[in-house]
Order: sequence, then C-alpha cells, then structure tokens
Amino acid sequence: MRKKKAVDPVVENGVFRELFSDGSLQCEGPMVNGQKHGEWKYYLKNGNLKATGKYDAGVMVGPWQWFRENGQPLTSGAFKDGKKTGLWKRYHPNGKLYDEGLYEADKKVGEWKVFDTTGKLSKTTRHKGS
Repeated sequence: MRKKKAVDPVVENGVFRELFSDGSLQCEGPMVNGQKHGEWKYYLKNGNLKATGKYDAGVMVGPWQWFRENGQPLTSGAFKDGKKTGLWKRYHPNGKLYDEGLYEADKKVGEWKVFDTTGKLSKTTRHKGS
C-alpha cells in the first residue's frame, strides 16, 4: 500500500492537498466546515489526472470522470446525493467505448450496450433497477 501524507492534516476551510510519499500531489480540493465541497482533482503517481468531480458537503454530486494511467478515459457519469444517476460510460484501454447505460439511485436501469475493442456493438442487456 502506498503511503500518503497530508500537507495540512486538518483543514476546516480552504484548499486541502494530499501528497504521495514521494511528495507528488495525490489530490486537492476545497474544504468547507471540514468537508469536501466543490471541484476536486485526484492524481496518479505518474502525475496524470486520475479523477475529477464535485462534492457538496462531502457527498459526490454532478458529473465525474476517471482516467487511466495513459490518460485515456476509464469511466464517466454523474451522481445525485452520492448515488450514480443518468448516463454512465466505461471505456476499453484503447479509449473506445466499452459499455454505456443509465443509472437511477445507484441501480442500472433500462438498456445497457456493450461494445468490443473496435467499437462494434457486441451485446445489449436490460435492467429493471430496484
């Protein structure tokens, strides 16, 4: 497990930054009343962006994106009250779309499409949700 250290271990209000043990930036974002609030960015050890998105009083909200070490997209989707909602997409290592579909309150719903590494539709599934 990688060791992490915080630049400022306790930040009630202001910008929080956490570093990897080698001193490189691991994450940064605003804190309000001791909770993550606003746009946050997470980084990989190689310095590339790992994830970006917003928090509202410590809860993930709105659109988020995750990336692979090579910079290619990994996953994208949105949160409402900390739960997956709306259109979500995952990607193959080559950057081509792997699958896509809708979430409602953290549950897959409706038609989900799965694609091969060339982008060709390979499977469709249906989900009822909750």
